[in-house]
Amino acid sequence: MTAASLAVSGVQAAPSHERSCIAGVVPPATAETTIMSVWPSVAAAPSGQFFGRLYLTDVGVWPVTVGNLIALASIPVMLMLYLTMRLPWAITRYRLTNRRVTIDRGISWKVEQYVDFDRFDTIEVEVKPGQEWYPAGDLVFRLGAIETFRLAGVRRPEPFRQACLKVQQSYVSVAASVR
Repeated sequence: MTAASLAVSGVQAAPSHERSCIAGVVPPATAETTIMSVWPSVAAAPSGQFFGRLYLTDVGVWPVTVGNLIALASIPVMLMLYLTMRLPWAITRYRLTNRRVTIDRGISWKVEQYVDFDRFDTIEVEVKPGQEWYPAGDLVFRLGAIETFRLAGVRRPEPFRQACLKVQQSYVSVAASVR
């Protein structure tokens, strides 16, 4: 069967470079495709880190600890922090594509910053004080000893780090085979 024989009358099939059965399996030279997206947690904000440090206070007998009481009392404040991070002009996502890693902002997802795969060779997870309560951490992209890019407050950063490294390795091997 051909694609033409499978077409439904009145419905036009999308060009083959826009479709992919497996996420991200599109050659980088053809189109930029999103492989994975994550959103920063409240641990990205300094106030979120501050409260995270307070929540770790382990004075008392579990479940009645000072940290748990502070967490309970700060629910309205943390809810407001979370909601302000989701306002249309402030919403942020971190996106891994088949070409680069980006920081997108706003409703229309305008790319604010990015790093190409040839601009880093390692990715480190840096957990700042207070981020371990969430659990979250910053992903630091390095080229040698130089920091080239940072994603702040990534919730459960290790899976995103591994995905970035695997896609980078794939990108580099494809680029080497084209040359």
